[in-house]
Amino acid sequence: MAGIYIHIPFCKSKCRYCDFTSYTDKYAICDAYMACVYREMQMYKDRLKNYVFNTVYFGGGTPSTIDPKFIYGALKEAKKCFRIAPDAEITIEMNPGTVTKDKIEYYKKIGINRFSVGLQTGVDAQLFNLGRIHRAQDFASCASYLRGTNFSADVMIGLQDQTAEDVQKTIEFAVGCGASHVSMYALTPEDGTPMYTDYLNGLLPDGDETAEMYEAGYQKLKELGFTRYEVSNFSKKGKESRHNINYWKRGEYIGFGVDASSFIDDMRFTNTKDMDEYTKCIISGHLPVVFSERIGAEKARFEFIMLGLRMACGINLNEYAAKFGGDFESDFQEAIAKNRDYLVFEGGNVRIRDEYLYVQNTILMDFLEYEEDEEE
Repeated sequence: MAGIYIHIPFCKSKCRYCDFTSYTDKYAICDAYMACVYREMQMYKDRLKNYVFNTVYFGGGTPSTIDPKFIYGALKEAKKCFRIAPDAEITIEMNPGTVTKDKIEYYKKIGINRFSVGLQTGVDAQLFNLGRIHRAQDFASCASYLRGTNFSADVMIGLQDQTAEDVQKTIEFAVGCGASHVSMYALTPEDGTPMYTDYLNGLLPDGDETAEMYEAGYQKLKELGFTRYEVSNFSKKGKESRHNINYWKRGEYIGFGVDASSFIDDMRFTNTKDMDEYTKCIISGHLPVVFSERIGAEKARFEFIMLGLRMACGINLNEYAAKFGGDFESDFQEAIAKNRDYLVFEGGNVRIRDEYLYVQNTILMDFLEYEEDEEE
C-alpha cells in the first residue's frame, strides 16, 4: 500500500485553533500554485514509476473552497504520472460551508469516492467560538448531498463550554445525517493560535473532563454500531479510512504542495512552508524539500510500535519479527513488565486494553525511553 497526499492551502478564514499551513489571502495565485503542484508530480514520475498507489487524499487548508476544476486537474495529473490502483480510495476534505450539490456531483463524477467533512461540533455557539464558517444546518445540507456515499465526520472534544452530552448529541447528529465514519479528536491548543490564549486563561476543559467526553463519545459510537479501529477513529464495517491505516502501518506516501510531507524508501522529507519559496523552487526545476532524514532501524522500530499500538488491533508479533529480526517480548521485556496490566497478548498480536487506549501516550513513553537508551 502507498498513498498520495495533495495539500490545498487555501481557506476562507482561519479557524481559531488552526496552526496548519493555510492562507486566506492568496486565492489570486491558486491557478499558479496548482500548476506548480502538477509540475511537482512530474518531477517525481520516474522515481516512483514502480509504485502502485492505493489512496489519493486532498487535504488542507480547505480543498472544497477552490474551483473543483483544480481538483480534477490534480487527479488527472496524478493518474498521468503514477500508477493509481483501479479501486483506489480517493478522498477530499470539505468544510460544510463551502460546498454545493453541484460541486459534490462534480467530485463524484471525476472519481472521488470518499468525503471527509469537518463538522467539529453540532452546537452552533461552539462552532462560532472555534471560528468555523459553517453552522450545524450547513452540515445537514452537505450530508444530504452526500447521501449514499462513503463520508466521514470530524468531531472535536475538549471545547469551551462543551459537555459530554454535547459530544453524544453531535455524534448522533452526524450519524443521523449518514456519516459511516467518525474521527473524534481532542482539541490541541497550539502556541501562537488564538485558541492558545483561551487555554492559558483556563477557558478550556482539563484533561480529565476531556477524557470523560471521549468515553461518552466512544460509548455512543458503540451503541450506534461503530467500531473503534484506532484511538480517534470509528467506522461502520468496511468503512475504515485506508489513507489513515496506511499512515499507522508505516506505509509509504508522497506529498505534493506547500508543507507536504513524504515517506519513501526509508526517507522522511517535507516541503517548505513558504508559498513563495515553494513556487520559486518548482519554477526553477528544484524540489522544494527543506527537511529530510533517513529513518534508521531503531527509530523505525519505535515508530512501528508507537503507531501500531494506536490501533485497536495493536501490532502483529510475526510482522514485528519479520521487519526487525527480533522477538517483541524479549526486546521490550522491561517496558512490557511495567505495563503488563494495560496490554493484551492474543491471536499473535499485542494491543492496549480497550479501557486504556485513550491514554496510550503514557504507556508508549516506556517504549520510547527504551529506544533512547538503545541509541545512547
